[in-house]
Amino acid sequence: MTETREEKKRFEPKVPVELDPPKDDPISLEELAKCDGTDPNRPTLVAIKGVVFDVSKNAAYGAQGSYRVFAGKDASRALACSSLKPEQCVPEWYDLDDKEKTVLNEWFTFFSKRYNIVGKVEGAKNT
Repeated sequence: MTETREEKKRFEPKVPVELDPPKDDPISLEELAKCDGTDPNRPTLVAIKGVVFDVSKNAAYGAQGSYRVFAGKDASRALACSSLKPEQCVPEWYDLDDKEKTVLNEWFTFFSKRYNIVGKVEGAKNT
């Protein structure tokens, strides 16, 4: 799916972000879970559709942040459904309707323009 000029502009960060080249290092679910914003010695990570983003610089994903529910998880379903419920923070999203899948893709675009991609969830089938 190709972005239109309006879509590209819509998701651009207000302040330009210099991103590192994306990595595709395998990250286990166990390791991802440890990167939930509670350990200052670990990055804070959020996965979407099996792709892992480093959101450490955004306090909203930290231990006290309003989006902490997403940290350390593949939050695909929750993001697609605009949900902050912990039970929705799961990678399964194939059964969602087209509108929710569009929302998920928009979130993926949003994250990819702001946060470094540091790896892929090991064995992810939701890419």
